[in-house]
Amino acid sequence: MDRPANRLLSRVSLLLIAACVQAGTAVPAWANNNEAAVGAADEAATTGGFWAVISSGGWFGGLILLTLVVLSMLAVYLIIEQIMTLRKGEVMPRGLADEVRQLLAQGRMSDADKICRNQPSPLSFVLLSGLSEMDFGWQAMEKAMEDAVGEQAAKLYRKIEYLSVIGNLAPMCGLLGTVTGMIFAFQQVAASQGLAGAADLAEGIYSALVTTVAGLIVAIPSLGAFAVLRNRIDQLIAETAYMAQHVFTPVRRRASKVGARGGTAAGGPPVSPPAPRPPSGK
Repeated sequence: MDRPANRLLSRVSLLLIAACVQAGTAVPAWANNNEAAVGAADEAATTGGFWAVISSGGWFGGLILLTLVVLSMLAVYLIIEQIMTLRKGEVMPRGLADEVRQLLAQGRMSDADKICRNQPSPLSFVLLSGLSEMDFGWQAMEKAMEDAVGEQAAKLYRKIEYLSVIGNLAPMCGLLGTVTGMIFAFQQVAASQGLAGAADLAEGIYSALVTTVAGLIVAIPSLGAFAVLRNRIDQLIAETAYMAQHVFTPVRRRASKVGARGGTAAGGPPVSPPAPRPPSGK
């Protein structure tokens, strides 16, 4: 019984020794392979870099990226222009409302019209619309000013709507570049009859995803700027309408006094008709 047990122990020990020797020879090989892979990746990253990723998309990916660059430049231009345009001093010139109100209180309509024409702005446009309807009463003036406010609001909204278009168009362009890039990647796998490895497929996919990232980089600031500028326009238009109503307060008071006098005259005691003349005797 002791001899078979000794033989089994000796065999197990020999197998363990052989396994350890094999593992000892395999570990350096695995480490060398990993070091070689890391070195190749570092070399590719240092030699290629960002421009290698961009150029890996081919001519179609380059065209998509060029479109996104143009959209980004257009978005930057619109944002800067609207920041300069949507200033309170540009929409409502300082001192214009008070000066026109004083002139209207004094009855100097021609001077008020002249001042508004010398300072073109959304507020002056609204005031001129009200002055042009002064002969037709307060209701006509109020209606003209409401139409002018709506027209100026539409004019200010018209340009920032391009930011919304850019914000919606840029991700679509990036998605188009990604889809076409993935189509080309899988086309290469199919052309190689399945011989392409996962590394080749991953290279095509990450090259295709570059356009999606670029599209989101353009779209997110554009949509954010659109929301901020839209709220700014709403605030300025509301202030313009309120200021126009305040400017024409003397005219409205005068119109209400005239209406009250007319109502008193109309509601006075009725006038008795003249007595009939007696018939003349013959």
